[in-house]
Amino acid sequence: MLAELPEAAAEGRIAEIYGEIRRLWAVPYVSSLQRHLATRPGRLEWVWSALGPAFRSGQAQTAAWRVAGGLELPTLSPLPAGFLRQFGVDAADQRIIADVCAGFVRVAPVNLMFSGLLRRLLKGERPAGGTTPGSPAATWQPPGALPAPPALADIAALDKDTQAVLLRLGTAVDGQPFVPGLYLMLAHWPAYIAHLGGWLAPLGRAVETDTARKALLAGIDAAVAAQFPTLPPISEQGAPALDEIPAVLAALDMYRRTSPEMVIFGRLIAAALPENN
Repeated sequence: MLAELPEAAAEGRIAEIYGEIRRLWAVPYVSSLQRHLATRPGRLEWVWSALGPAFRSGQAQTAAWRVAGGLELPTLSPLPAGFLRQFGVDAADQRIIADVCAGFVRVAPVNLMFSGLLRRLLKGERPAGGTTPGSPAATWQPPGALPAPPALADIAALDKDTQAVLLRLGTAVDGQPFVPGLYLMLAHWPAYIAHLGGWLAPLGRAVETDTARKALLAGIDAAVAAQFPTLPPISEQGAPALDEIPAVLAALDMYRRTSPEMVIFGRLIAAALPENN
């Protein structure tokens, strides 16, 4: 798994940045992307000094959520409540699962914006600084945060069958497995995540899913291109060294693969719950 600085271990400026991200992303946690960046001294601080203004103003989030909200997705039949009970999912669990999905649908597009802007910086592009007419102002306020989600399941503590399901749903970065947080949270219901594993695999290969994935990435790329020139001039002090950049870009590539999945599958999983139909 990618190295991360846990939220509980964050201190000083890192803790402050984590707090801003939680508030501005409107979720009660910091994603593994930012936790990974925080593992190298000064890296997250430099990134946030460059990108923070776009998120404090709401410009980046608003653009990302607009793109994600406009996706056309495959139509699925809802699961009967009795069917979910067989997987150990009761009415209270359904609400938790719905909130978990809502969190990833909310945070994944914003992380795509974040990583897209960062990618340009790492490739040597530098913003000229400016403003975007008609965009959200500094007085913009994020929506209210969602309820705290379940803790990420510890893969090593799970049974072998559940581990296998999660690893099939995951991907690899530099030869190391990475399982998106959505699946790690849903792994608290082993029978349910096993069902999802069999359901999501063919869905991930469906033409409609690939069309939605491409549409999301194209929309985010266009939003990044529009947003990047408005970023303020940045300092080079604290920027990653040249030999560190390939590893960071590899991590961003991973998020570009998994974040569309979180938006698409997060919406579909929630839509299939009885309470949401």
